[in-house]
Amino acid sequence: MPIIKVIIPAYNEEDSIPLVIRDIPEFVDEIIVVSNNSTDKTEQNAANAGATVLVETQKGYGYACLKGLAYIATQNKQPDIVVFIDGDYSDYPEELTKLVQPILEEDFDFVIGARVKNLRQEGSMTVPQIFGNWLATKLMAVFFNSKFKDLGPFRAIKYEKLLSLNMEDKTYGWTVEMQLKALRKNLKYTEIPVNYRNRIGVSKVSGTIKGAIFAGVKILGWIFKYSLKR
Repeated sequence: MPIIKVIIPAYNEEDSIPLVIRDIPEFVDEIIVVSNNSTDKTEQNAANAGATVLVETQKGYGYACLKGLAYIATQNKQPDIVVFIDGDYSDYPEELTKLVQPILEEDFDFVIGARVKNLRQEGSMTVPQIFGNWLATKLMAVFFNSKFKDLGPFRAIKYEKLLSLNMEDKTYGWTVEMQLKALRKNLKYTEIPVNYRNRIGVSKVSGTIKGAIFAGVKILGWIFKYSLKR
C-alpha cells in the first residue's frame, strides 16, 4: 500500500473528532489532528483516539493545514498521498477509500469529494455555502475552463504535487487556492460524489455572518487574482 497521511484541522471539535478518527480506514499510515487553538477537549480526545496531535495557535484553516504539512516535511519517510478532511464529522471518513481510488488506479493527481445535492443531508449546507460554491465554481469554469463543481474540504492529492503548489493561504481561501493552483499546474484532477451530513456542533465559518462574509471575500479574491495572471 502507498503511504497515506490524513490532516484534520480542528477547532473545538471534542465531540466529533473521535468519530472522525474512528471511521478513517485502517490502511491510513497516520492521522494528524491539528488543534487550531482549541479550548475544549479536542486535543485530549484526538490523542485518546490514536491520532498524532499538533497545536497551531494562529487561528485559521490554512494555518492548521500548513502546520500539518510542516510536520510531515520533518519525517524521514514521506507520504505518497495526503488527505484533508474536516473534524466536524460532516463528511464520511470511510469514503476515503473511494477518494484515493482514482489516484491509485488511474494516476490522477488530485481528487475532490463533491458534496452533490442528492447525497447531502437536508440542512447540511447553508444557503450562503451552496450559493458560494456555485458562484466560485462557475467563475473557475469561465476563467480557467475548470470542471470543478464544489470546493469540498474532503480531498486527496499526491504529496509531491501538493508540494509543487506552494500553498500559502492562512485562512478561508485554502481550498480554492489549492484548486486554482492545480488548474495552473495542469494537474490531472477529478471529483467523486460523496455523502454529506449535518455537522456536530456549530460551524465556525458558515455558522456566523462574519465567517460567511470573510470566506466569500477570500475565495473570490483568489479567483480574481488568478484570473488576472492568465
